[in-house]
Amino acid sequence: MPSVRENKQGLKVLLTGSVMQLFLGVLYVWSVFVGPVSGFYGWNVDNVKLTSSFMLCFFVVGILVGGKLQLKAGAQKVVLLGGLMLAGGMLAAAYLPAGQIWLLYTAYGVVGGFGVGAGYNAVITAAQKWFPQNRGLATGISVCAFGFSTVIFAPLIEALIGRYGLKNTFIILAAAFFAVTLALFSFIRLPEDSAAPGAPSAALLAKRQFTMSEAVRTKEFYYITLSLMLATAAFFILNPSFKSLAADRGLEASAGTAVVMLTGVANALGRLGTPLLSDKIGRENAAFTVIAVTAACSLLLIFAQGFAFMAVIAVTAFCYGGFSGIYPVLTADYFGIQNVGSNYGAVMLGFAVSALTFPMVIGLIEDITAKFIVLGLLAAVGAVLVLLLLAAKKKGHAEKGC
Repeated sequence: MPSVRENKQGLKVLLTGSVMQLFLGVLYVWSVFVGPVSGFYGWNVDNVKLTSSFMLCFFVVGILVGGKLQLKAGAQKVVLLGGLMLAGGMLAAAYLPAGQIWLLYTAYGVVGGFGVGAGYNAVITAAQKWFPQNRGLATGISVCAFGFSTVIFAPLIEALIGRYGLKNTFIILAAAFFAVTLALFSFIRLPEDSAAPGAPSAALLAKRQFTMSEAVRTKEFYYITLSLMLATAAFFILNPSFKSLAADRGLEASAGTAVVMLTGVANALGRLGTPLLSDKIGRENAAFTVIAVTAACSLLLIFAQGFAFMAVIAVTAFCYGGFSGIYPVLTADYFGIQNVGSNYGAVMLGFAVSALTFPMVIGLIEDITAKFIVLGLLAAVGAVLVLLLLAAKKKGHAEKGC
C-alpha cells in the first residue's frame, strides 16, 4: 500500500474533489441570503429561512440516491449531475415570480440541495476509496473544504448583492458553479479495486461488506443514525439565524457576517480535526466527545452574551463539522468500504429528519430557555446512543474472542 504522498492519482482526485466541495458548500450560506430575499420578494423572513431546511433535507436525498447511482454510473457522472443541478437551482432562483415562495423551496431547496448531496457523496466516497488506510485524513480534508465554503462565500455573496443586486448575484453564482463543474468533474473517479495504487487493501475487503438493505437490519445502524439525528438539531436551529441572534445577544449589526464566517472556519476545522482525533482515540470516542460538547453548548447558549456567545457558537459549529467528518468514516468502519456511498446515504436520513423536523418542532416552543434545554437534552440522548454503539462493539469483540 503506497503512502499518501506516493498515491499521485489519489492526490489528484482528493485535490480536485476538495475544490469541488468548496463550491458545493454554498449550501451553508443561506443565512446571508435570508434578508435580501425577504426584502426583494416581500416574503416573511421565517418562511424564507425554511428554505435552508428543504435544502438540507434534499441534500440527504441526493446523498442517498447519488450513492446508488455511483455503483451504476460512476462518480464522474454523479458529480457532473450534482454540480449542474446546483447551478440550475441557483439560476432558477433568480427568476421567481412574486408570491410563489414554494418555487424558491423547489429551485434552491429541492433541486439545488439534491445536486449538492449527490456531488458531496461522490467526492467523499472517492476520497475514502483512494486512501483506505487513511480514511480519517482523506475524509477530513474533503469535508473540511465543504465547510470552509462559508468563509469565502459569505462575504463574497454580500459584496455581490450590494453591488449587483440579488437577481444578478444568483446568475453570477450559477455561471460560476456551471463552469467549475465542467472543469473538474472528469478528474473525480473511483479506483479500480484490483489495480489502482490506492485501491482498498485485501484486509479491508476481507471484512463483511454490507449492502444498504443489510446495514439497515442491524442495531448499530440505528445507534449511528439516531445519534446523528439528535446531535445535529442544535446547529439546524441556529444556522439560519446566526445574524439575528448575534444582534439579540448584544453584538453590533456588522458583527453578524463575522459570526457567519467564524462558524464557517470552526465548521471546517471540526470536519478535519474530528476524523484525525478519531484515528487516535477511536471513532466512537471522538463522536461521543463532540456530541457531549454540543449538549453543553446548548445549555450555555441560554445565557451567553456578546463575545461569549460567539465563542459558544463557534464551538457548536466545530462539533457540527465534526459530525460531517466522523460519520462517513464510522459508517465505513461498521458496514465496509465497498458500499459506503449508499450506506452513508442511509445513515444521513437521520440528518434529513433532523433538518426538516426539528426547526419546525423547536419553533413551537416560545420560551428561549426551554428551547436550548430541549436541544441540550436531545444531544445528551445522542451521546448515550454512541455509548450503546461502543458497548455493542465491545460485546461483539468479546463474543469473537478478540
